[in-house]
Amino acid sequence: MRTWLNALHIAVFLVAISVMPASAAEETLKVCLDEDLPPLSMHHRGIPDSGFDVALAQAVAARLGRPLRIQWFESKLDEDSSPALEANALLSDGRCSFVGSYALTRDSLVVPGVKTAKLPDFEGATGPDHRRRVELGVLAPSQPYIYSPLTIVLGPKARDRHIADVGDVAGLRIGIESGSLADAILMTFGNGRLIDDITHLVPGRDDLLGTLDRGDLDATLLDLRRFDAYRAAHPGTKLTGSGYFYPIGVNRGYAGLASDPTLLVEVNKALSDLQAAGTIANLAEAAGLTFLPPREPIILGDALMKVLQK
Repeated sequence: MRTWLNALHIAVFLVAISVMPASAAEETLKVCLDEDLPPLSMHHRGIPDSGFDVALAQAVAARLGRPLRIQWFESKLDEDSSPALEANALLSDGRCSFVGSYALTRDSLVVPGVKTAKLPDFEGATGPDHRRRVELGVLAPSQPYIYSPLTIVLGPKARDRHIADVGDVAGLRIGIESGSLADAILMTFGNGRLIDDITHLVPGRDDLLGTLDRGDLDATLLDLRRFDAYRAAHPGTKLTGSGYFYPIGVNRGYAGLASDPTLLVEVNKALSDLQAAGTIANLAEAAGLTFLPPREPIILGDALMKVLQK
């Protein structure tokens, strides 16, 4: 009798699945995260997944009462890569509903100028996935959940230098990665006032913060996230944060598709609740990430270009 009842329960369950509404089958919150962006998100073989965005995605999913699935991907840092197109391809291919820690800028949210794009390398990708192109949609941002600025970091020989403006690094040995935003800012500052103090390093080849830590350079301007990551990996570092943040930074939030506005509303409500409760700040602190609350403008437009063109 018990065996017959068990078989009946299984049959009923299978029927229920077959008639389950599409919305119920899609209740899992799927979030795409960069596999190597500490302390935001980290996914490496043999090491538990970690990072601020992992914890935040878990908190958002819990607020929504949904299970969470993270789709890990690898973003290529080269001239041919486009973070906006990579994110759009992942979303448009259904790999996830949101891409985490997306930089909210006007350029990153414009309607794509191309109809299709290739997917970045993602966990579980097959050979055909690396070759096919995905028809793109239109991106829509969530409300921001953290502010990401550039900061000046000082080496051991300049640790006592007071920094209240970019010009205060004049006379120091400044290290900058070629082609970076910081490179453009410092090279154009004061009509080239700092050019003679600047040493250019090659991204991916030269260790900017390591060189600074050894005392071979005195100062640099870079993303605060990278300084946080370096301090976590090198607890004995001699580097010092200046406390100065370049006045134009970018908010980070989720990027989704404009074709799914209902889920975006739900996620925004969850983010608002978590922000109000102080949970987002606490998650950042636990991950070793300096938390700065989002600020205006919510979506960065051409303010930076105006500064660089002065």
